[in-house]
Amino acid sequence: MQGQLPGIDVHSININAPVEACWANLTSSLAGLLAGPLAAVIATALGCRERRAAGPAGSVGSTVPGFRIAHSEPPSRLTLRGAHRYSEYELEFRLEPAGEGRSRLHAESRASFPGLAGALYRSLVIGTGGHVVAVRAMLLRIRRATETSNAAQRA
Repeated sequence: MQGQLPGIDVHSININAPVEACWANLTSSLAGLLAGPLAAVIATALGCRERRAAGPAGSVGSTVPGFRIAHSEPPSRLTLRGAHRYSEYELEFRLEPAGEGRSRLHAESRASFPGLAGALYRSLVIGTGGHVVAVRAMLLRIRRATETSNAAQRA
């Protein structure tokens, strides 16, 4: 993956927890968010380079199906990259403080879809809205898990 990939979208969510708590939950739950039983099957079918979870959570070089951690800057930025037959892509999480004890989590997607097969794949994944649904669901799961664990630690 050479250079900057074209932007797809950015989604953001507020979380009632400090940045450090959000970071800890993001990195520890990454495999659970992206590596369910179906993920390895899909990664294999698409010809992804990374087909299973491996390595320490949140560490550069660690993998989950479809992604390798390309950059980790605790507690503010985590960049995942991947590729398969139809696309090269990147998912970057950015965390920032959003007031007392709150955070804002951004998920930015970038990708290229070369050739006719790539264009068809883009239509299937991006054009149908499936990508938006998946990213928003991921952000909601991170928020729920972080707020639940943060509330339990404060209790």
